[in-house]
Amino acid sequence: MKRKICLSFLFYALFCVCGSLRALGEKILVVGGGAGWDAAVIRQGVAETLSVRPVPVMALEAGGGRGLSRGQDAAGLDLALGFDEGRPDLFSDRAGRYLVTADSTVSAVTQRWARAGTGAARFAGSASGNILAAAADAGPLVISPLMPQALLSPERRIGDFTLEFWLNGENMENGEQVLLWSSTRLTADNRHSVQRIQASVSRNRIQWAFQDFFADPQDRNRLSLSFSGITPLTPRTWTHHLIRFDSGAGFLEYLVDGRTEGVVYATSSGREGGEVFTPITGLGSRLVLGNRFSGIIDEFRLYSSFVEDSPLQRYPRNGGRMETRFLDLGEGNSEIIRIEARGGRITYPAGKTSGRERVISSASGSGTFSFPDDSAIRFFARTSETPFPPNPGDIPWTPFEPGADLKNVRGRYLQLSAEFYPSGDGETTPYLEELRVVYLPDDPPRPPSVLAAVPQDGAVELSWNDSADRDTAGYLIYYGNSKGDFFGDDAILGVSPINVGKRNSVRIEGLSNGVLYYFAVSAYDRANPVHMGEFSREVSARPLRMVK
Repeated sequence: MKRKICLSFLFYALFCVCGSLRALGEKILVVGGGAGWDAAVIRQGVAETLSVRPVPVMALEAGGGRGLSRGQDAAGLDLALGFDEGRPDLFSDRAGRYLVTADSTVSAVTQRWARAGTGAARFAGSASGNILAAAADAGPLVISPLMPQALLSPERRIGDFTLEFWLNGENMENGEQVLLWSSTRLTADNRHSVQRIQASVSRNRIQWAFQDFFADPQDRNRLSLSFSGITPLTPRTWTHHLIRFDSGAGFLEYLVDGRTEGVVYATSSGREGGEVFTPITGLGSRLVLGNRFSGIIDEFRLYSSFVEDSPLQRYPRNGGRMETRFLDLGEGNSEIIRIEARGGRITYPAGKTSGRERVISSASGSGTFSFPDDSAIRFFARTSETPFPPNPGDIPWTPFEPGADLKNVRGRYLQLSAEFYPSGDGETTPYLEELRVVYLPDDPPRPPSVLAAVPQDGAVELSWNDSADRDTAGYLIYYGNSKGDFFGDDAILGVSPINVGKRNSVRIEGLSNGVLYYFAVSAYDRANPVHMGEFSREVSARPLRMVK
């Protein structure tokens, strides 16, 4: 019984020692965290953010960098303000058709407060004189057409159009003015008439007014239309606003968060049917944002088309993807033991409230990155023996779960990939803080031990103990006529070194009697390319003629 207990203890101790030795040989490669994300060379719909952790994390980019959930802007993009430039004096129209000018009351907020992209425009609630002066010359943010192709350029007949933006009002008080467009037109009796499109706050709703904007085909009669939203807007909450006009049917529709809030007809009958009145612009066209408005505006766009789908999700439905370059582990055939990950998700307790995100680190080190709201990260890895494989598409990706042991994943170069998926409502993104690759470098095999050389007539008999490395594939015999100089060429088996395969003894024939020869043996492994081990201890022997 005592013998069994001793043997059990011996095996347990041996297991612990082997495990410790294995752990001592492990190395760690870190991507992300304090090491940064420079290795992430491919980023599709994902970006770094500094707003949730002390170090940059990788998360889905709100709007995918091109507009919320649309994948690409709708046809007929005429004006595009993302406010991602970081400074109000750098705000610009991505479509290149309008000049944008901001005064000192406008500020740029960071990604933490933006609805999409990396920034948004914040307005302080100041007023720039009377409404008409603000529209004509000044205002917190003034947008002026630069070229005749611009939809709001002077004296232009407009067909279909869509205007959309995200709004986050600080107070939503009566009289606050979100936007005002104005121009001047001559009437039939040669009098100047002011045109106006105004969006202002009334009873926590947006009130729209279109004054002298729609005209019949002969430009003899004009319409002024107005309507208000139905649903009260909650302060400090993002809402999406969209106005679109169908020039075929003549109806003007207002939507908030994708819900229709109002429909009016620009027709001679005031309803469906009748002659359609379409917009026509006058001289001195200016669009002013944020005059007497306190809050944030983001992703302000104008289209010369009727946009069917509005981008309501914060994060793109199809998610995003990140790939690293091939990372050098230092030795070919290195064994990937496991890949650990640290991260969680960024969620908004109030649904769409900016600046109140909550970091939930429910996935750390190991385990699944699938969350109750259906947000998730999927991980993949693949290896190569070269940093730039000629046909990388032929190398399959291996899915892995963070922290789980991997099997038969070997190579000198490792590439990692992560696919990010938003929550079901598109308001939550998973984030990745760090990846830690635990691996065993495939070091060259250790040299064989107890090398012995026995001189014979015109030959030397060599023998040695095998290398302790399990992946040893064979041995090389080095020989020469001087100590440490292994450039011999007179052996029948060939010039130094001689590949003798997986043997531990060999007879080296064809040597000159009376000449002192020096020998050393090294091992090589099964890696591709192979690793050549160090020399064994050097031995010497002098072949002698046998006397009969």
